[in-house]
Amino acid sequence: MSTGTQASGSEGPSRRRDERFELTAPLDVTVLRSGIPDTMPGRAVDFCEGGIAAILPGELLPGETVGVEVQLPLWNDPFRARATVKYQDKLRCGLEFVSLSSEQQEAIRHCAEEAKAEGYVSSRTAGGKIETGKAEKEKKTARTEIEKEGDAGGSAPESRSGTRRRRMASIVFVVCLVLVASAAGIFWWRWNRAWEELESGLKTEQSAMEEKPQAQVPAEVMQKLLIHRVEPAYPTEARKANLQAVIALDIIVGRDGSVTSMRALNGPDVLVRAAMDALRWWKFEPYRLNGEPAVVETTVAVEFKR
Repeated sequence: MSTGTQASGSEGPSRRRDERFELTAPLDVTVLRSGIPDTMPGRAVDFCEGGIAAILPGELLPGETVGVEVQLPLWNDPFRARATVKYQDKLRCGLEFVSLSSEQQEAIRHCAEEAKAEGYVSSRTAGGKIETGKAEKEKKTARTEIEKEGDAGGSAPESRSGTRRRRMASIVFVVCLVLVASAAGIFWWRWNRAWEELESGLKTEQSAMEEKPQAQVPAEVMQKLLIHRVEPAYPTEARKANLQAVIALDIIVGRDGSVTSMRALNGPDVLVRAAMDALRWWKFEPYRLNGEPAVVETTVAVEFKR
């Protein structure tokens, strides 16, 4: 059983209700694992008032609540918010913001409007370089000023001399802009390439690191080794629908006694998710083979009844 296997029928990407804007920026996602905060660095892809799409070098489970910190464009302070994991497809995941304050919503709207007004979204030039829309706008403005000065010149020697000086200053300004844009393009290319290498090699790396169970242990044996159990929360929608079931799950227990992977064998999705949320916090005494802690596979059952 592979690590982090999700229950069948888990939620996929939700339909977008808000207009989304490109946002390529570093971000940090913090999730609570075994009572310890685990922060994963990642890359934002796009955002809106409802949530943010990102690429992360790790796995999140749909329904998990995480903390998000990202630097919005044209905004001084980092944007921090709580979010719920809506879906994950390989390295790409969708996060839906939870309980945003009016100030946070206003910050997102303001940044989106400013980004559109300033042409902040990156674009690729015909020469292969990457420049921001703002830099392109400034270059066009500089060219227009040079052309106007050239048309107005020629009336007198003094006028022509002043025009040459202004033209030279404008050319220097444009050259500086091109150099800055080129440097930004090189940085962008290197950053993107590093992420592509990470994404292409992550699957192989995870497969190499994944540990296979060394033994299949009966449920009654592992039950005696259980030292910390968290009871599942009965979902409101399941209670209203009068859903009752015993959810059986195959789980893998690591050498430290924590549940590293789980797979539901039966039951409706709403109860399966609740059972998995609880099992994530279960803790066992390490199962030992020849006196050494071992990775083992077993089966557990979680009952939901009114």
